[in-house]
Amino acid sequence: MLISNVRPWGNEAVDLEVTDGLIGSVSPHNPRLPVAGGIEGRGRLALPAFSDVHVHLDSTRIGLPFREHTGAPGVWGMMLNDRNNWRKAEAPLPERVAETLQRMISHGTTRVRSYAQIDVDCKLEKFEAVLAAKEKFAASADVQIMAFPQAGLLREPGTVAYLEESLKLGATVMGGIDPCQLDRDPVRHLDIVFGLAEKYQVDVDIHLHEPGHLAHFSTELIMERTRALGMEGRVTLSHAYELGNVSEAATAGVMEAMSALDISWATVAPATSGKQFNLAAMTEAGIRVGLGEDGQRDYWSPYGDCDLLSRTWQLAFTHGLRQDELIEHAAAIATWGGAGIMDRGLARLRSTSDRPGLAVGDRADIVLLAGETVTSAVMDRGTDRTVIHDGRVVADQLEML
Repeated sequence: MLISNVRPWGNEAVDLEVTDGLIGSVSPHNPRLPVAGGIEGRGRLALPAFSDVHVHLDSTRIGLPFREHTGAPGVWGMMLNDRNNWRKAEAPLPERVAETLQRMISHGTTRVRSYAQIDVDCKLEKFEAVLAAKEKFAASADVQIMAFPQAGLLREPGTVAYLEESLKLGATVMGGIDPCQLDRDPVRHLDIVFGLAEKYQVDVDIHLHEPGHLAHFSTELIMERTRALGMEGRVTLSHAYELGNVSEAATAGVMEAMSALDISWATVAPATSGKQFNLAAMTEAGIRVGLGEDGQRDYWSPYGDCDLLSRTWQLAFTHGLRQDELIEHAAAIATWGGAGIMDRGLARLRSTSDRPGLAVGDRADIVLLAGETVTSAVMDRGTDRTVIHDGRVVADQLEML
């Protein structure tokens, strides 16, 4: 298949030839080359497709009537709000999850790491809804499912058995959450998380909302287990904003250790009054950084619109980015950065000017966007998009095929 007249990362127009799902050649655009059976790029930008590496498909209310936010402060209060309301939604959960994933694909996201809450209340019901959506859209997106103990591992007896069952049924990431603050037994919590990950040979992703020094303590325990079990390159810290909010020396130390152990960081670009990790410094240290939308207009938050380009704008805004190179770097994080978390065989971003993903031999997972430059596309967030997964068009101008 020929993808004609596109501008990779805003550069000069080229023609991309796709063979067996990979980019087979990149050549200067030839307006006389026939495009029959291919894609007419019309001079649009070409970027690697978006990678959402932190989304809660299992709690979505996308497509349903807007509702008042009723959540109480704190992780436990918000979790109880979801628990008290998710069964009352106006549409069945599998239908909501599939609709949300479809919208994400139509906006250009073809790599997804989704949480699936598993506890003694919902048991495997949310996991099964995410698994069904993954299977339905298997030809349009790569979806990893995380077995996620949103209510903790230790507070409610029986939780661990359900989590292990989900790993037997196809979850490929083992989740953890606030080992000190929520379960109040970090050693036992992390022993279970890493024990199950080692048993089923899956990755680990830890939700870390804990403050300052407590977050650093939990992270030290996570790193100890990563090193002892030889799980370098298989661990992600999600949120973990307080790791950058103690001191410059503490931040530098944790970044050095994350780089050495290839522990990645997934952010949802929140507004925060504290200091966040510096995106450029993280990349220059060799740390994989990915972006996600978190909840999608759910019982936790009214935010989320299935469009990672919108969240890329938010990433640039909340980090105070103004220079084009840095805003384009935010787009690189939202595309290639997340892809490298889901597939550690992909190279890490090397600098804020690194723009990979569209060379010969790269997988043909591409989104075509209208825009003069990458920065203008992030600012304008237009809807003229063509989405390609494994060398095949899976959405065009927000209309799923």
